[in-house]
Amino acid sequence: MANIVIFHSVLGLRRGIINAAEMLREKGHNVLTPDLYEGVTFDDMEQANRRFEEIGITEMMSRTMSSIKDFPSETVYAGFSNGGASAQLLAGTRTGAKGCLLFHAALPLSMLGIERWPSGVPVQVHYASKDPWKNQQFIDQLSNSVRQSGASYEYFEYPCTGHLFTDPDLPDYDRKSTELLWQRVIQFLQNIK
Repeated sequence: MANIVIFHSVLGLRRGIINAAEMLREKGHNVLTPDLYEGVTFDDMEQANRRFEEIGITEMMSRTMSSIKDFPSETVYAGFSNGGASAQLLAGTRTGAKGCLLFHAALPLSMLGIERWPSGVPVQVHYASKDPWKNQQFIDQLSNSVRQSGASYEYFEYPCTGHLFTDPDLPDYDRKSTELLWQRVIQFLQNIK
């Protein structure tokens, strides 16, 4: 059993994340899904990005930190798209972090103010092979930083097109790739000590 925090994408805490959290709970995990938008969700990426910019990165990071203050520190942090920044920040800086799961997300440590990745925090990254927002340079920088620390790093690409391919309510949804992603996540969690 792992403690897991899942941070939503710029579109908010949508049904796909709620369902994924429920599936992980059924496997015996303790799962928290912070709602950093306080109940607001979006279907349109442009509207969502405008809302994110209105809130601002400083406030989003403040909400991130507040959302986990009463949750155990021995936690796996997961994030979808821009929620990956929250997951990566906490996994890279919070004492007791057990792992980092990044869905459609990967940032260089320098963008988050992290000097060195913790050697005991494994990372698993998932992307569609044709994700228009995928930044290979960012992925490579994260991979190098994690591997240099001695931590385990896994990267998976899926034969689909689009960004949020795990969201069943979006046009990019790919069922087979999503099912394989969650199989890999469950294996990752089983290996957490």
